[in-house]
Amino acid sequence: MNVLRLAWPALALVSFAAGCGGQKADTGGAGSGGGPAMTGSGGTSASGAGGQVGGGAGTGAGGQIVIQPGDPGTTDVTFSIDTSMDVHPISPLIYGWNGADAIADDGQTVVRAGGNRWTAYNWETNASNAGSDYLFENDAYLTTSTTPGAAVKSTLDPAKSHGVAALITIPIVDYVAGDESPGGDVRNSGTNYLQTRFKQNKPTKGSALSTTPSATDGFVYQDEFVNWVKSNYGTANVIFSLDNEPDIWSATHAEVHPNPVTYAELLMRNSLYGAAVKSVWPTAEVAGFVSYGWAGYETLQSASDSKANGEFLTYYLDQMKAAEATAGKRLVDYLDLHWYPETYVDDGYNGKTTNRIVDNTDATALAVAARIACTRSLWDPKYNENNWIAQQIKGPIMLIPWLKAKIAAHYPGTKLSFSEYTFGGGHDISGGIAEADALGVFGREGLDMATSWNWADTAGDTQYEIAALRAFRNYDGNGAHFGDTSVHGVTTDDAKSSVYASLDSGTHLVTIVAINKTNAVLTAGIKIAGPAIPGFSVRTLTSAGPTVQPSSAAPTMVAANAFKYTMPALSVSVLTQLVPL
Repeated sequence: MNVLRLAWPALALVSFAAGCGGQKADTGGAGSGGGPAMTGSGGTSASGAGGQVGGGAGTGAGGQIVIQPGDPGTTDVTFSIDTSMDVHPISPLIYGWNGADAIADDGQTVVRAGGNRWTAYNWETNASNAGSDYLFENDAYLTTSTTPGAAVKSTLDPAKSHGVAALITIPIVDYVAGDESPGGDVRNSGTNYLQTRFKQNKPTKGSALSTTPSATDGFVYQDEFVNWVKSNYGTANVIFSLDNEPDIWSATHAEVHPNPVTYAELLMRNSLYGAAVKSVWPTAEVAGFVSYGWAGYETLQSASDSKANGEFLTYYLDQMKAAEATAGKRLVDYLDLHWYPETYVDDGYNGKTTNRIVDNTDATALAVAARIACTRSLWDPKYNENNWIAQQIKGPIMLIPWLKAKIAAHYPGTKLSFSEYTFGGGHDISGGIAEADALGVFGREGLDMATSWNWADTAGDTQYEIAALRAFRNYDGNGAHFGDTSVHGVTTDDAKSSVYASLDSGTHLVTIVAINKTNAVLTAGIKIAGPAIPGFSVRTLTSAGPTVQPSSAAPTMVAANAFKYTMPALSVSVLTQLVPL
């Protein structure tokens, strides 16, 4: 993430793929025919409470008994779940975090060492440059240790010990920090500061690689860094990221890259450094181009060769596909982007100025409403967010479906990742709602990897967002989590609510995450076409505090696989299927 956000240039109109990532309208259930009510798993009858009878039953995929739900009655919203529709695996890597603290409690599945600090990181000595975040100075901010690779050990060690993936940044600029003092802007150290204060950064060494490199020569080699990581963490799932936000290097890291990057230059750097990774560790995956945001997707922040080459995302995918054909292997596995909502609200906060909703401390009414709503820009063809992006493209953003369609058209097989995103509001329940909604969308829409940009959970700034992560990854404190298989789940009112449904491939139990986006209590009718469900246990995240708490307000069975559930105002509810008796 960058402290500096630049002025936005005019954007070209882009076309969107139709649909919303495979979501289907409610069809009232699936199966292979109707017929009389029949007994489901565990001997539970299709008859509901009080003798009410639901619909018929049929056989779904794999011989699964699919009971058609009865009528939950009059409710504020209706959630329709079907365990035989829209069935696909959820990538385990969407529950990631920037930082590796408290993995056992929070349940993140990938941890990232990324951001501005890593663009000029010298792995041999751990020196780095702060860039525009702080005075453009070289220092020992990442660690005071001079042992090679020590700064990334704080990410790699816990990732390896907990069996989760690590996303590690590789600098792809020409220079990395060569010392840790004196402080202040390195550009004040003389006209030759790149020679006196920095080391030349190279993709390949061209000779034998060492895990104890020379710190006295003038070079740092990234294939040697990959070799060091492989030698020490070769059994771990390590993914290498090609730098950080190159589209704004000229602002954030003017000390090493003062000129705006061009299409041709960035393509060259991604190809060379991607090949360097693969030459040492062929099975390791690589993520590029790690864009800062929409203007980078479109024109690489108005790069000088943008008019000649069109939209950058299309150019990048086409050229990386061609690079694979030339190299005989993939050089980049993930299209990796950053996503920060660009909605501004003028609500009198912070001296009556217009502010972005990603501010962690803004819990004013307009910011809360905008924050909760803006997650719909990730997928919804009916939602027009009030921001400059939607105005420029003259319609809904539909980010994930649009990107997946672009990948399918220009470089099939490329995975999609957001290595930075946040919706702000860490001090407020609205931040928890937005984070939970995003995690649900990521699973349903088929995102491959995501790492939320938030501070450590000890800082107090992101408690609600971390609680939302726990709602999916460790809602009972003992490792219970949302299922690994996404199934059909829709609501009758996307503005007021969201619902996400899953099956667990091991236990075959249904788990539902239901979100009330309003300030009022909502009664939800839940209809489940699937195996017989005897009931649910409930845990909730509410404004009472940033923890997921057990609730006694379980859904009431009204008919076969039909329930009524009263959702607390502004809340995230985790409904876990009771084990059939």
